[in-house]
Amino acid sequence: MSGKDDYYNRSKQQGYRSRASYKLKQLDEEATLFERGDTVVDLGAAPGGWLQVAAEEVGESGTVVGVDLQRIDDFDEHDVETLRGDMTEERTRHYLREAIGERGADVVISDMAPNMTGEYALDHARSVHLARQAFDVAEELLAPGGDFVVKVFQGEDLDAFREDVRGEFEYLRTVSPPASRDSSSEVYLVAKGLNTAPVAAGDRLEVTVEELGDEGDGIAYVEGYSLFVDDAAVGETLTVLVEDVKPRFGFAERVDADEGGDGNGDENGDEE
Repeated sequence: MSGKDDYYNRSKQQGYRSRASYKLKQLDEEATLFERGDTVVDLGAAPGGWLQVAAEEVGESGTVVGVDLQRIDDFDEHDVETLRGDMTEERTRHYLREAIGERGADVVISDMAPNMTGEYALDHARSVHLARQAFDVAEELLAPGGDFVVKVFQGEDLDAFREDVRGEFEYLRTVSPPASRDSSSEVYLVAKGLNTAPVAAGDRLEVTVEELGDEGDGIAYVEGYSLFVDDAAVGETLTVLVEDVKPRFGFAERVDADEGGDGNGDENGDEE
């Protein structure tokens, strides 16, 4: 089509700073990224189209912080904090941590793309490099259970990066929002539920049950992490096999000494 495309025209009519705003809207519709009161960090945020969408979704009770090497113009309609700096530098990360507070971010998003050279393999490699930098920042800033969204170009290095991200979250989806141009090779990795648990499915360990949960399960704590154990009493010290691990809690079954079990247990490997 001649001239600007529909999303560009729509962004001008609706007051968004870029057509990319609609990509984030569609990603949110697909994966339910934002809730009222959330804390969101946008990496590579200029000119601010994603910041606008995030601020609308989290509302006045939420916190939205954007960082970019370029200056981001102030917002009249939204309470958004912006930082000018390199997200890979400790100084910038320090200011980010101060801006979001000790609890951490609920969502880290990145729409960064490299300066295009026209050489596909090089552009792909650079996009994966940027995405990995964003991934490092997300792991540092996200609260347990937090979500991560990052743009990356398709190519030979994508699968390895995707598996690295998948290993740190409950599940991962690869999404191509309709607002992406037909000619674009970009996709978005949407990772939900950062897992910071100190245990993994299949671990066998000794724990002491300290209290009972609402359903009557025993609760033991491993480095502050809650582990629910079926058929266990308060004060009991026992050996358990970890069956399932969530970002904030996990489930284990008791392994009685007289069973002589081999330590093998079911592991969840069905994430998508």
